[in-house]
Amino acid sequence: MSKKNQQLFETIYQQAYSMVLQMCLGFMKGDKDLANDLSQEVFINIWNALENFKEKSTPKTWVYRITVNTCLQYIRKEKKKTNLSIEKVEYALVQENPSLENNPEQELYGAIGKLEKLDRLIIMMVLEGQDYDTISNIIGIQPTNVRVKIHRIKKRLKKIMEHE
Repeated sequence: MSKKNQQLFETIYQQAYSMVLQMCLGFMKGDKDLANDLSQEVFINIWNALENFKEKSTPKTWVYRITVNTCLQYIRKEKKKTNLSIEKVEYALVQENPSLENNPEQELYGAIGKLEKLDRLIIMMVLEGQDYDTISNIIGIQPTNVRVKIHRIKKRLKKIMEHE
């Protein structure tokens, strides 16, 4: 790998690590250990794909896409491994560790985990502090549609958290 690509990777790592970890936390419903492992996997994928980065999009957009694809790939792989329902697992976790029930951050990530994949991605970008234009570029929809989607996602999250 060239010196230029090594420097680019280091820059990407420094600038994007917290964003990648936040996204992984959302996809992994707040499981910090799993999110850390997945974050490492994301950066391995970034390292392996760095030579193919054509700079048609910003590095940040590119990293978002790799992060989402890595998380979705992990979720698909895990779905094939188990037939347990999410509700049974969550119930078992709460029974095993009652403190999870009173953890608002855990509850939020649990609720986010019940959203559709695209909605989950959008709300994680909102939590990361991304503006509507950035989200619209990554998702491929108009900024005005992003605003509407975010509003609807927040309503759904509120409903999920109030009813469970």
